[in-house]
Amino acid sequence: QAPLVESGGGSVQSGGSLRLSCVGSEYAFSRHCLAWFRQAPGEERKKVADCDTYNSNSYADSVKGRFTIWRDRNKKVLYLQMNSLKPEDTAMYYCAAASRYSGGVWCSRVGSDEYDLWGQGTQVTVSS
Repeated sequence: QAPLVESGGGSVQSGGSLRLSCVGSEYAFSRHCLAWFRQAPGEERKKVADCDTYNSNSYADSVKGRFTIWRDRNKKVLYLQMNSLKPEDTAMYYCAAASRYSGGVWCSRVGSDEYDLWGQGTQVTVSS
């Protein structure tokens, strides 16, 4: 069983909205740093947003003011609300956890290569 499972992707027009969800195992969701990444065809996977145990978060410049990340600790779900979507947001979106950290770190400073628990991804396609 995958430690994290994403859902909520789909096809929308430019300016539209989507909400991605990521359900985690008990262990994965107990990790201090959770994040959403995305990978477009031919490009490297990049972190979009991260969120710590206390719902402190940080965002890539390209999505600031449009995307919101948060976790529901009771439901063990990580969300990514995406508004004002643009064609350049088209990508496979993945949620991930950094298993090394149970606390005591700024997640914005955790390198992308430290995220080692992954979901299978959910496709987001934005048409102009």
